[in-house]
Amino acid sequence: MNALATASLRLDAGPVDYALLLVYFALVLGIGTLARRSVSSSLDFFLSGRSLPAWVTGLAFISANLGAVEIFGMTANGAQFGIPTVHYYWIGAIPAMVFLGLVMMPFYYGSQVRSVPEFLLRRFGRFAHLVNGISFALAQVLIAGVNLYALATVVNLLLGWPLWVSIVVAAVIVLAYTSLGGLSAAVYNEVMQFFVIVAMLVPITLVGLHKAGGWNGLTHRIMAANTDASEQLHAWPGSNLTGIANATLSVLGIVFGLGFVLSFGYWTTNFAEVQRALAARNMSAARRTPLIGAYPKALIALVIVIPGMLAAVLSPELAAYKASGGTLANGVTYNNAIELLIRDLLPNGMLGVAITGLLAAFMAGMAANVSSFNTVFTYDIWQTYVVRDRPDAYYLRVGRLTTALGCVIAIGTAFIASGYNNIMDYLQTLFSFFNAPLFATFILGMFWKRMTPMAGGVGLIVGTASAVTVDQLNRHGVLHMSGQGPSFVAASAAFVMDIAVSVAVSLRTAPKPDSELVGLVWSLTPRDTLKSTRLAEDYGWYRKPVVLGSGALALAVVLDIIFW
Repeated sequence: MNALATASLRLDAGPVDYALLLVYFALVLGIGTLARRSVSSSLDFFLSGRSLPAWVTGLAFISANLGAVEIFGMTANGAQFGIPTVHYYWIGAIPAMVFLGLVMMPFYYGSQVRSVPEFLLRRFGRFAHLVNGISFALAQVLIAGVNLYALATVVNLLLGWPLWVSIVVAAVIVLAYTSLGGLSAAVYNEVMQFFVIVAMLVPITLVGLHKAGGWNGLTHRIMAANTDASEQLHAWPGSNLTGIANATLSVLGIVFGLGFVLSFGYWTTNFAEVQRALAARNMSAARRTPLIGAYPKALIALVIVIPGMLAAVLSPELAAYKASGGTLANGVTYNNAIELLIRDLLPNGMLGVAITGLLAAFMAGMAANVSSFNTVFTYDIWQTYVVRDRPDAYYLRVGRLTTALGCVIAIGTAFIASGYNNIMDYLQTLFSFFNAPLFATFILGMFWKRMTPMAGGVGLIVGTASAVTVDQLNRHGVLHMSGQGPSFVAASAAFVMDIAVSVAVSLRTAPKPDSELVGLVWSLTPRDTLKSTRLAEDYGWYRKPVVLGSGALALAVVLDIIFW
């Protein structure tokens, strides 16, 4: 971002706004300090001693996802593509979150694993475990860099500090409370941050709609400014989002590539999310964690996508950038959509709430990445392959040091994210590399007992290589795809190749005996073992996972029909 653009985007905060920020940071560090008192073992540090109630883990589950992926990435998508962005929520999130709660959490929580890679260790053995441990750790520091870059951008615009100084300062703040109280500090801060984020998004949406003349005024402005207005105002077929001109193929790409492979790959195997459910106090609370989170996830789309659309017509800089097809070098990109709205719409006082909301979002996202990175690195790499059989206090120290290491690496990866004008392009590429093949391995291994340990590791490697190959072919002009369609195709290729190779390798290698797969494979797990004794507050028909899941799916369907 050039100096002129930085000056024009500078947020004119007053004393009240800075006071709100100071109060927020005091609360964040205070929660970290209080949480430290409850940390006496590595399980306390990494999984909060498996003691948290469902409503806490449910809100933390969704707040951990409300990082740069949502606030910068989805508002950027809203500005660039319009209504089709909702597919990332109602098609690309809710079904997978329900599947996680109803089908996969009983296996995760029932097996008492401490991480997703540890589940792979029990199902497939050391080869697949090591491959996934390394790939997951790499993915988390790359995604943490995205959140850190977004966080530093806000600090840069608020205080005028150079970007590299802003990145370092932002990393230190997140490191402070995460290393103090571990997952408990991250989770309770995420609950607070959820409400702060909502307090930012709702006023921006309402004020923006008022200025645009309501929903009808917004649609008229979009129709006047864009040749593809019809595609931007309707969810289907979403050709502008996928970059696939054929309507049928575009729908297929959204439903299979995004709705099945990318979505299920992210929500059901991403330990940064699953870790919150593993911290729940019992099986019932663990299953309800993603189901509770599904309701705000479905609704929050409205206050993220619509602000992006508003920014594209209310901000002269972004409107000019969009009219040029994203080629105008005016220092503004789609990533600046939310910042431009905050600058143009909110007065002092509300500006402080909005800035605090942005910082809360990016800190929640980065904390989720770092807390899952330190768990996987400590348990699944260091303890398993490097230094074994040490006292628990030793691994607690390693966890705190790893937290610092993750923040340092994220400082470097933040500069990679700075090279993208829509960070959702970057993030979806990462998800296609790491999450899509992992989901293929999980789903096949969970429902096909014949899948072998060798197939688990080889399938992951081939799946990731397939996604990378598709990405490179597109970058070199062989496939000619634009938008986020390349990541959908790459994810689909990773999934199909992982399944095909895993089946082929399984038919030529020896599987584990059935006795070692009880609790890890659906057909060999007695239904009684997927249940647990519930606490008194867990009873009630409205708390039943099937009821919660059905309600979330119904809500997503109704919203999708409204914006069809």
